[in-house]
Amino acid sequence: MEKKYQKFITLKHLLIERQQCIGLQFYTDKVLLALVKELPKVQWSDTFNMFYLKNTRRNVSLIFEKFRGVAWINGNYFFRNKMFNNDNIKADTVWFKNRKNNPSYRRCPEQYLQKLELKRYANNTIRNYVSCFESFINYYKCRNLIDLNENDVRLYLQKLIKENKSNSYINLSINAIKFYYEIVLGMPNRFYAIERPRKEQKLPQVLSKEDIFSIIEHTNNIKHRCIVELLYSAGLRRSELLHLKLTDIDSKRMLIRVESAKGNKDRYTLLSKTILNDLRIYFKQWRPKKYLFESPNGGRYSAESVAKIVIKAAKKSGVKPRVTPHMLRHSFATHLLEGGTDLRYIQTLLGHKSSKTTEKYTHVATNIFLQIKNPLDL
Repeated sequence: MEKKYQKFITLKHLLIERQQCIGLQFYTDKVLLALVKELPKVQWSDTFNMFYLKNTRRNVSLIFEKFRGVAWINGNYFFRNKMFNNDNIKADTVWFKNRKNNPSYRRCPEQYLQKLELKRYANNTIRNYVSCFESFINYYKCRNLIDLNENDVRLYLQKLIKENKSNSYINLSINAIKFYYEIVLGMPNRFYAIERPRKEQKLPQVLSKEDIFSIIEHTNNIKHRCIVELLYSAGLRRSELLHLKLTDIDSKRMLIRVESAKGNKDRYTLLSKTILNDLRIYFKQWRPKKYLFESPNGGRYSAESVAKIVIKAAKKSGVKPRVTPHMLRHSFATHLLEGGTDLRYIQTLLGHKSSKTTEKYTHVATNIFLQIKNPLDL
């Protein structure tokens, strides 16, 4: 007869003092408590109200060994959410903790930020979520957060509409609010019925090949040239460019490995022969150590610097309107489509989860319109 355990322990992912930890959640029990205290370097967290130890494969094995035959280990949540990848870029939350403390301003709970870090959200996403959620909780400054309901959220959203906030900002605010109640507090579908505004269907801005070549020719040096060429020829997001390591350039297969891109997905994209030659010249001159593009003080190049390089080169070339790094990615996709590349391949190169996202480029690919006979000319 199969033995039924009367005791069980639930494993949780915790982030404590920027260290990835395993949380041990269980009902008070003398036997379990004694065994837990025998685990190596186990500590108690008042914040999470549970014991924890460092998240390592060895410690996971020790937990199962320690409680075998004594308690059932519930690892459903723990193993469904993948263990941390230490190679991922760590979230920068120093700005949050170093902000000036304004007594009249309601800051988002510490658990909110910890959960965002724990889920490995991108830095920009963390900033946006915190900003939107703090705007919400300061609107209800004198209310207990747990008492707020769907009507309160709707009233707040109506306020945003009156302030002419964009649909994307309103959707972001809804996501930030839902994240607190559904993810941080674990209240599934708390605001399931909240109506969302339709997403604005804006067409991507695309440059001509001539304009892009002109921008490349008006860069200041080989480093700047490589940055612009890579953004265009590989269809990279700015953040993806900044995270590229020397080892991501595969000259044998003529591919670029893009790690932990949007949605924490890895992918490969194209490596141009032209950019490979320029990269070799760049490497001999600049000698980067880890990242493909590094700041003068070491470490990754800044996003602001990349934007300035593109804007400055575009101005010198006389290209209008104002050019952004992301426009080069849009141009990459559009030019591939105009050249006859299958939409599914473009989706893979761009790292789009849905083909619908890639289909927007069919609206700006000019060769498609050239094939259509105008009814006035029939």
